[in-house]
Amino acid sequence: MHDERAGVPDERAATVVALLTERHRTVAVAESLTGGLVSATLVGVPGASVVLRGAVVAYATALKAELLGVDRTLLESRGPVDADVARQMAVGVRERLGADVGLATTGVAGPTDQDGHPPGTVHVAVASADGVAVRSLTLDGDRSQVRAAAVDAVLALTQDVLDG
Repeated sequence: MHDERAGVPDERAATVVALLTERHRTVAVAESLTGGLVSATLVGVPGASVVLRGAVVAYATALKAELLGVDRTLLESRGPVDADVARQMAVGVRERLGADVGLATTGVAGPTDQDGHPPGTVHVAVASADGVAVRSLTLDGDRSQVRAAAVDAVLALTQDVLDG
């Protein structure tokens, strides 16, 4: 994560914004456990307005279905902390916000378990015209560390997807 006080953008976010800009692509973000940190990190990069279409913070499970089109049956059977939920969030935000690339984060930041998943259980996804890439992670740390690591994970996956 970048340090707002120092005015220094996050290096990985800067790389992602540069890659999107070079390729004339736009991005949209669907966030759950990160609560807006992914989009805030991207916005911290000068020039992000050229590529960032917008973001949806769907913290409540029902909003994942209502705003992003995640299958309600999937949410009911597996809960929101699931790789396929991340996949559908990324596809949904890409479609609904009219972006070339959709990013998504879902998981458990802690400090307690959620639906049987321990803190640090995180799923990130990136959807593009080429398909959807998903990474499932077990992250260490306190709540803020897990959220920061989830931001880095989805940006790293985005960089990998953009690099082909």
